[in-house]
Amino acid sequence: MTSSKKYIDPEVGEVTLRKNRRARRITLRVSPRQGVTVTMPWIVSYKTGLDLFLNKKDWVLETIERQNNKLIDNPPPSPDQIEAWRAEAKRVLPVRLAELAQRYSFRYNQVRIKHNVSNWGSCSRKGNINLNLNIVRLPADLRDYILLHELCHLRHPDHGPGFHTLLESLCPDHRKKEKELRKFRIF
Repeated sequence: MTSSKKYIDPEVGEVTLRKNRRARRITLRVSPRQGVTVTMPWIVSYKTGLDLFLNKKDWVLETIERQNNKLIDNPPPSPDQIEAWRAEAKRVLPVRLAELAQRYSFRYNQVRIKHNVSNWGSCSRKGNINLNLNIVRLPADLRDYILLHELCHLRHPDHGPGFHTLLESLCPDHRKKEKELRKFRIF
């Protein structure tokens, strides 16, 4: 359950103060899409969340400027480009996922191609794999890394030691690939 209030800052604009029963701590996020959000545990007052924002306002302004500069250097794709990536992803990714699953003896139920903004893929407890259409923009080795990562979640749903041991056995340089992946932006 959530509850929220809006605060209008003269320099930043709208700031969302959101209480969430599942929140364990106060977080401050700056996103080009969602704006500035302060999320806090239910028992924390809105004033405490607002005070955090005001104390971190310089950081928020710097982050907004940095994000705006990135958007200028690397503008978001057009809807036509996204649809072209979606078509390519539907053609390429399920085939490659099936190849890797067969090679390493994994079984999954369904694969879906989505346009996520925060992750490259996910795997449900039912064995369904969701893949971000932006994966087709990546080099082949990083594509395979993401697919193997999600396949490993079929056996280990968390990121515990068993998961990392399995991923290491299938992709020995997975930590290097994880770092490389951070250079790429999800649109």
